[in-house]
Amino acid sequence: MTEDEDPYCLRPGESAELLAGHPWRRFVVLGDSVAEGLCEPLEGYSDLQWADRLAAELTAAAPGLEYLNLGVSGLRAHEIHATQLEPALAFRPDLALVVGGGNDAFSARYDPDRVDRELSAMITALQAAGADVITLGMFDVSASPAIQGWLRPGLHQRMRLLSERTRALAERHGTIHVHLTTHDLSTEPGLYSSDGRHGNARSDAVAAAETIRELGARKHPRNKHGNFARN
Repeated sequence: MTEDEDPYCLRPGESAELLAGHPWRRFVVLGDSVAEGLCEPLEGYSDLQWADRLAAELTAAAPGLEYLNLGVSGLRAHEIHATQLEPALAFRPDLALVVGGGNDAFSARYDPDRVDRELSAMITALQAAGADVITLGMFDVSASPAIQGWLRPGLHQRMRLLSERTRALAERHGTIHVHLTTHDLSTEPGLYSSDGRHGNARSDAVAAAETIRELGARKHPRNKHGNFARN
């Protein structure tokens, strides 16, 4: 199967239709390897990583987009906050993608309250600076066949908790939230890379499709009450 044939990916022309007239001109990305882009190539699918693809599709719909990706593999939520928020704010974004907590959740010492605080601090600071913020409920990597069986139950529980907590933050702060954790393909072994921690090109293509659909539904600026206008 190729990306054009994949029912979970964007249809030809779908992105242009969804993003037509979008208001964003300065897009910044904060996060870990999911943000940086470490997905494994897969024949038949684009080599563009998730965040890079978002930038490319936004640019195609409105040429002239400024794009800065600050993502660094391996960082935990507090490290993303400490090293990336300041340069992100200095970029003066009107759209920001914040991805974090996955590396925290890989550890049995995962502290969900601390991750919530770090994510909330980044979200609210970016919103206060005038940016719309995208948040993510990640694919449940515990389904990766490269994860050892004895690690799988605990990792599954922590990834689901991270996703639930992040979705609650999104609702509280009014972000553009992309929920992939319970996606139909989340438990599909063929979605993950051989290292067991990341997705492959299909996962990024699916994630891009879901994100662009959310952006298309929420592409109007906030109204005076701080809520997104509906199409």
